[in-house]
Amino acid sequence: MSSPSKRREMDVMKLMMSDYTVETINDGLNEFNVEFHGPKESLYEGGVWKIRVELPDAYPYKSPSIGFVNKIYHPNVDEMSGSVCLDVINQSWSPMFDLLNVFEVFLPQLLLYPNPSDPLNGDAASLMMKDKKQYDQKVKEYCERYAKKEHISNSRAEEDSDDEEISVEESESSDDDEIAGHADP
Repeated sequence: MSSPSKRREMDVMKLMMSDYTVETINDGLNEFNVEFHGPKESLYEGGVWKIRVELPDAYPYKSPSIGFVNKIYHPNVDEMSGSVCLDVINQSWSPMFDLLNVFEVFLPQLLLYPNPSDPLNGDAASLMMKDKKQYDQKVKEYCERYAKKEHISNSRAEEDSDDEEISVEESESSDDDEIAGHADP
């Protein structure tokens, strides 16, 4: 590969051409969201998450930043920020890896084999070690409440509806005599 920017372009295009839905942010290839489905035969099966990916300028020599946008209950994912604690991304990243590895291997492995001894979510790690049945129930509850297709598509719709609410409030406060859509002279 002749340059990091060409490699970045190729990796993002490869991800877009695969089965993943990729939504670029600010029309660039440095930041984007990817629709990620929980691995089959796991507690997370049926869950759908929006994963925020930020590629540093030095990608692929420097690892991507990966985070869950919608909530997930997992010992190695910070519940508030969505940050992921994954050695292969944070410490042992290599330019041999690409973005497909992240979504086809690394994230599924993280969900299939949580590591409660290196937690970002101490409550999840503690519950997993003390009461596995209750932990499993909480994971499934989070999947139901926060990880459905409508949860990831609603994040954009909520921003749009906020704009609509503002315009409704503005139009309610205007005089009834004014005709909507006409500019003031």
